[in-house]
Amino acid sequence: MRAIQIDATGGPDVLKLVEIPAPVAGPGQILIRNQAIGLNFIDTYHRSGLYPLKLPSGLGMEGAGIVEAVGEGVTRFSVGDLAAYASGPIGAYAELHAVHAERAVKPPAGIEAAVAAGALLKGMTAEFLLRRCYRVQAGDHILVHAAAGGVGSILVQWGKALGAVVVATAGSEEKAARARSLGADHVILYRDADVAAEVRRVTGGKGVPVAYDSVGAATFEGTLGSLAKRGLFVSFGNASGPPPPLAPARLMLAGSVFLTRPTMGDYLLTTAELDESAAALFAVIKSGQVKIDIGQTFPLAEARRAHEAMEGRDTVGASLLIP
Repeated sequence: MRAIQIDATGGPDVLKLVEIPAPVAGPGQILIRNQAIGLNFIDTYHRSGLYPLKLPSGLGMEGAGIVEAVGEGVTRFSVGDLAAYASGPIGAYAELHAVHAERAVKPPAGIEAAVAAGALLKGMTAEFLLRRCYRVQAGDHILVHAAAGGVGSILVQWGKALGAVVVATAGSEEKAARARSLGADHVILYRDADVAAEVRRVTGGKGVPVAYDSVGAATFEGTLGSLAKRGLFVSFGNASGPPPPLAPARLMLAGSVFLTRPTMGDYLLTTAELDESAAALFAVIKSGQVKIDIGQTFPLAEARRAHEAMEGRDTVGASLLIP
């Protein structure tokens, strides 16, 4: 079986295509032949060592394909079912992957493997951010960084579906245009403008009750300065590097604001939570309120090029590896 493996942490050059024995479906597991594999920024954190792994290791958390075998005790899936997963175990960059049946979902009719693999991790992230980490209400102004990216593009569309006024940021005119096409009400070029000043301007000086920041170091100060009194800063990514340390007193000085650094696993603790989150995502996709744009695909063997594109901010929408 072909798979991507790392023997050491580092840049994209550490990604190697190798031949390894095919996994088997152990008790409680299903064996999936991947048809599409989701690429996510968390994969680069694992590869670089920001999020440590035991080496050697595979990479990838997300994929979708056909169930080839079911392990002892599995009743949730049958051979031949389409299955999608987004919470590991790590090793999705492969032709076959064994995953726990209770951590995989069945996409409904009309959701093909490529859409499921491009949407599940990013879309369930958007779901818990918008509906549970902070419950967005109609009329809320929300700040969405990297609005043309995988999670950002879903946050913009889903936020609009919830009735929010979306203030988006982007890193280029091309990506700003994409954010507008997704429904963003206001778009800020965060490399060129004072984000906090612009947010204050479009909110009548109030700031936003919630800000979603996946960029990290480059946008941290602008995000902090954009919050309304008692607003919530949701830091959920490090695309430009980890945010700086923050003294608690700064939260007081910024308006008694809150800061959270959530991870999807803590919002999908149970199979019931997983199913509910995935069902909500698939429902907004099928309704047409959220469209999943597969912006680029790469052969499995070109995982290095895919990582270079992600880290170079040269991708839009979702990215896939195809085995």
